[in-house]
Amino acid sequence: MKQPAPASQHPPGLAQAVGFWLKLGMISFGGPAGQIAILHTELVERRRWIAEGPFLHALNFCMLLPGPEAQQLVTYIGWRLHGLAGALTAGGLFVLPGALVMAGLSWIAAAHGDWAPVAAVFYGIKPVVIAVIVHAVWRIGRRALTGIVPAMLAGLAFVGIFVVGLPFPLIVAVAALVGLGAHWLPRNPFARPGGGEAPGPALGTTGLLRLTRLGVVFVVLWIVPVGAIVLALGAEPFGDIATFFTKAAFVTFGGAYAVLPYVAEAAVYHFYWLGPADMANGLALAESTPGPLILVTQFVGFFAGWTSGGAALGQTMGGLVAAALTTYVTFLPCFLFILAGAPYVERLYGNRLAVSALGAITAAVVGVIANLGVFLAQIVLFPAGSLDPIALALGLAAAAILFLRPLPVHWLVLAGAVAGLALWSADLAVA
Repeated sequence: MKQPAPASQHPPGLAQAVGFWLKLGMISFGGPAGQIAILHTELVERRRWIAEGPFLHALNFCMLLPGPEAQQLVTYIGWRLHGLAGALTAGGLFVLPGALVMAGLSWIAAAHGDWAPVAAVFYGIKPVVIAVIVHAVWRIGRRALTGIVPAMLAGLAFVGIFVVGLPFPLIVAVAALVGLGAHWLPRNPFARPGGGEAPGPALGTTGLLRLTRLGVVFVVLWIVPVGAIVLALGAEPFGDIATFFTKAAFVTFGGAYAVLPYVAEAAVYHFYWLGPADMANGLALAESTPGPLILVTQFVGFFAGWTSGGAALGQTMGGLVAAALTTYVTFLPCFLFILAGAPYVERLYGNRLAVSALGAITAAVVGVIANLGVFLAQIVLFPAGSLDPIALALGLAAAAILFLRPLPVHWLVLAGAVAGLALWSADLAVA
């Protein structure tokens, strides 16, 4: 078996690293799994900027955190290479290209979503997104539901959010408590083999002071820009956007799929920023663009500014300001988590209590993601209360491809868009 290459003794300069991070942001398709695979190939095997062991420890640590693990892993590696400047450039450039693309696509969806060719594209890709979610439930469930107890927790989470209507943060909190309690059982159903306290520096007084300073900086970086925007443009929707998406960022355990039902329910049925079909369109676009899938929140923020913030700025500028604000408050906590925990990665990852809590949360997240699939299926497959057989056929075809011969998601989404345009063209020809 080929041994992984050791880390280079000559790390890159900051300018060289910045060029790579920008390139990575432009090619980071494929969701977290694809992005992490690219990172491993480029940084561990080819460039040797980080060794296999630290890479895997950092990845496991990022999976313990709320937020997009690929973006946080990039941020951590940037920190290892060049400190604070490296963390900010790596994490920021990983997001920036996708955010710019999403801003343009959000405007097209808001301004021209009813135009027949655009509507045809969305018609073709939304069933593909349902197939992607079904595949994600299977993929995550196969890893997380390793026994009857995790499977029961996933089922209870689905019932809690779909039938009872429990809020997602509450489900995360209860699952964490279940995982913490299970730590004390003779056989912990959420334990990971191995584990135990890993070596690494203890927190200590100096560490506590450092964390306090980071917390103060985070609060200032949140209050100053958010306060300025709210004072200038009003609390609706900008104050609501800032508080809601900040809260969502702190409960995004399990990735974007897990938090999307929470975001969708609030955005569609509480704030009325966009409709259910628009929410499905946003997820479809996020699946087909580079960067973290959580950028779908930017799409929601754009629609919030477009529908509710246009009085002061006009619809387009209101949408852009709201989208930028959404992205800022969504990713600011990600940097906080990494910068706070980076010196203690191995020790924190080895903490059995934390690992047990994460295992229970991940199990519950499987049920939450299943709820997202049902939510979108109701919109896409039953648009007028009756089954759309063409949408069902497109979804089944996409699912067959994913399960039998996996295809990168962005190519599958592109195929769905082409299918939607082909169906529209055929209807025109018949008419």
